[in-house]
Amino acid sequence: QVQLVESGGGSVQPGGSLRISCTASGTTFNALSLKWYRQAPGKEREFVSSISDLWRERYVDSVKGRFTVSRDNGQNTVFLQMKDLKPEDTGMYFCNTYFKQEYWGPGTQVTVSS
Repeated sequence: QVQLVESGGGSVQPGGSLRISCTASGTTFNALSLKWYRQAPGKEREFVSSISDLWRERYVDSVKGRFTVSRDNGQNTVFLQMKDLKPEDTGMYFCNTYFKQEYWGPGTQVTVSS
């Protein structure tokens, strides 16, 4: 059983920055590929970014150049550094991984508003 817990969300003004984190437990962290998704009110959940066990990074086009995903295998944590935030980045951000089955964290809220 894998547990994922996100943290670090909050409210920022447009152009601001936030770093959110996801800590995993229950399995060998450095073997996991991890993904970030977000869901805005009234919209479907969408893929944002991922980092593989070999540190390969992927991003949705709308965040390229603004978001950076990283991982600390010693802390069992994946990070999403977000800069130049826009109102359309607002949403609940979820951590996701797959190990024999799919796992989701409860999410952390990011609100970008003036």
